[in-house]
Amino acid sequence: MLRRTPRKPKPDRTGKLFTAPISTGRELQIRIVRPFPGDILNGNDGDVTPAGLAITVAVEAPADSRVSVNGQNPSGSEESAQGNRRLLFRIVLTKTTNRIVAQAVVSGRRSTDSATVLWDRKSFNRYRFSVDDNILSLRDLARKAPRSMFDDPYMAFWMRMHQKFGVKVHFNIYYRTRGFDLTQMPDRYREEWQRNSDWIRLTFHGLEDEPPRPYLNASYERMKKEFLMVTDEITRFAGPELLSPFTTIHWGEAPLEACRALRDNGIRGLAGYFELDPKTGKPIVSYYLDRDRALHLNGRDCWYDADQDLYFVKHDLVVNAVPLESIPSHLDSVASDPHRSEVMEVMVHEQYFRPELKYFQPDIQKRVIAALEWLEAHGYRSVFYDDGLLGAPGSP
Repeated sequence: MLRRTPRKPKPDRTGKLFTAPISTGRELQIRIVRPFPGDILNGNDGDVTPAGLAITVAVEAPADSRVSVNGQNPSGSEESAQGNRRLLFRIVLTKTTNRIVAQAVVSGRRSTDSATVLWDRKSFNRYRFSVDDNILSLRDLARKAPRSMFDDPYMAFWMRMHQKFGVKVHFNIYYRTRGFDLTQMPDRYREEWQRNSDWIRLTFHGLEDEPPRPYLNASYERMKKEFLMVTDEITRFAGPELLSPFTTIHWGEAPLEACRALRDNGIRGLAGYFELDPKTGKPIVSYYLDRDRALHLNGRDCWYDADQDLYFVKHDLVVNAVPLESIPSHLDSVASDPHRSEVMEVMVHEQYFRPELKYFQPDIQKRVIAALEWLEAHGYRSVFYDDGLLGAPGSP
């Protein structure tokens, strides 16, 4: 089961968690510039050695201070954009979770800054395929009651994709739509769900499709209630084997306390866009992350909030948002960036499969196939993130 005993909520220090150094003197301050606190690092971020992952740490500190990182002296320096003294240190990460501590000392005064980073030591080219906004297919199963759930055209398509490409499919689902809610979903397919639990996941997405941005100001209590409404029904009609500690919240926006409710009930990670609104310059589809963290994650595969014990994964392709002929070149572009190339997050929305809806795209199946063909041709393996560190088995 995903639930665990709720933790006592921590103070909200959003925006101050990772950038403000602790200083014992007014002018003596030190700051870790690189890597970014919470980074999930792999061989593209350093050199894999028998001892571990060797990385370069960049630190800014006053010119007259004596600086060390994890007890080591600097190995070099580089120019700082702010004109400050920037020193480089070569350290080796030996564990999955690593603490970097930088210290500056001058005239008996000390200043420290620290950062937690993760080493994805068994990283490889992998992808997760998720489908958002699912509810109409479940309504069809409940109302039409086919002998097998794979007699339904929508579910039959995903079965064909699994058989052809080995894709694992993560369905994020609503609690209700007009004239139907999950309490009406029969458990007659429970054994069939469980027989296919090696490649299917079902998780909470939201209460319903409208209104937009429903969790923008959600409370801890509301998020917990609606999460459990969906999760309890999934457990009833499909079984706990289909649940996952990763999901995508409808519209990908929620305050810290609402995301804490998810974490306290077993969610370990969230997917989003982590972009800035071109009109306001504020983060969108970025949950509670501030501008600096959203921008940083926009150029990475994933990121870890050590304070909340939550992972965040960036979407690389929204299939229904990219024309069929542009999907290969879009993925080529993502793969060309070493910091975004190893964990591909690919998703689509259920509505684009529905001929009766205004969102319907006649070529949506071809778009899915084009994405899967590219991923297969480039050696990406389909995973669920609940296996190891974001789908890398053997990594805690």
